[in-house]
Amino acid sequence: MTFRLRSSYGKATRGFTLVELLVVVAILGLLAAMITPRVMGHLGQAKVKAAKMEIKNIAVALDLYRIDVGHYPTQEDGLTALRKQPTNVSAWKGPYLGNTDFLDPWDSPYVYKIPLTEGDYDLISFGADKIEGGTGEDEDIKYTH
Repeated sequence: MTFRLRSSYGKATRGFTLVELLVVVAILGLLAAMITPRVMGHLGQAKVKAAKMEIKNIAVALDLYRIDVGHYPTQEDGLTALRKQPTNVSAWKGPYLGNTDFLDPWDSPYVYKIPLTEGDYDLISFGADKIEGGTGEDEDIKYTH
């Protein structure tokens, strides 16, 4: 037994032809090709914004550490001093940050440096290319305190 759809005029309606389906697929492909770069650009900018926000959160935790201990973590103790008490620090009242692995949005560790000349410390993410320098999404994100 076969069923046919009938229009209001009583004629059987037909399905799509292969050519019509190919035209629809081609149009969808063109739309995807035009939209994808824009979406990926927004994704890259979202990662940059997330890295900046994470660096600010780490900076706040470092300030809390300094208030309690009297100094920022040493280069050797690094950022892990915000989660786990260093053996040589008795005034530690942490953890100062929740369970974090200190990785930037591109899965590279944030760099904590105690500079020799100016500021107390630097927090750095080297961006998408994971090397120093660059522009756009590859640009370094640096916070100096």
